[in-house]
Amino acid sequence: RELLPPWLVIVAGLTGIVLLCVSTKDVPNVLGVFQYGIVLDAGPSRTILFIYQWTTTKATKTGVIRECSSCPVQGLGLSNYSDSPQKVGKSLEQCLNWAQKEIPAEQHSQTPLYLGATASMRQLNLTNHTLADSLLTALTVALKSSPFDFQGAQILSSPDEEAFNWIAVNYVLENFFKYDWRGQLVPSGKGMAGVLSVGRTSARLTSKVEEGNQAPKEGVRLQLYGQTYNVYTHRCPCHGTDQLRSRLLSLLIQ
Repeated sequence: RELLPPWLVIVAGLTGIVLLCVSTKDVPNVLGVFQYGIVLDAGPSRTILFIYQWTTTKATKTGVIRECSSCPVQGLGLSNYSDSPQKVGKSLEQCLNWAQKEIPAEQHSQTPLYLGATASMRQLNLTNHTLADSLLTALTVALKSSPFDFQGAQILSSPDEEAFNWIAVNYVLENFFKYDWRGQLVPSGKGMAGVLSVGRTSARLTSKVEEGNQAPKEGVRLQLYGQTYNVYTHRCPCHGTDQLRSRLLSLLIQ
């Protein structure tokens, strides 16, 4: 319905992973103040470590979180370490050490840590499954040696990645809930925004399947804030930035 400013998508990060995977009852609120979670977003060009925090406050059985800081990992994306998997864990050390300083030491062992790899690792998994597995194994060894509560490293499917993007955007836009004048959480009453993601070779439109319509088989079913959402991603091949650039060059030449 409207274009989102770039900062909005950047700030969202992998909020969706935290909302789906981390509930406030999973991690005991030892200090009664904040709880923390860490997500490593392993994209095609680079990896970013995000730290999220929340309290025991819930909106209809789902946690209310916020991104508090992030650390870009030095170097290229994970798939670029295919020739030297033993180096991929070392590349994360600087940001993991930084996270240890950001999160109180007494909460390190209760802080869940996730890694989600996206497009480039999906491609590597298709072309060389053994090599992709060796990279994930090296990552698992490195992350298990950290003081945090490692919960897994996985290659996200395209529907799952787009569902996380959809959750993140609608969460930041306060479409799930809002704060009333008393500071209490209430349903927002707003509709859900669709999300258009443009990659190099294709574009993907993710939206909620309206009630009464049959949900596509490849859709994702989500339970958030007391509601069930069927989210579907429609892929548009040959509508990515590579094609847009080619069309632009063609017009300029003409």
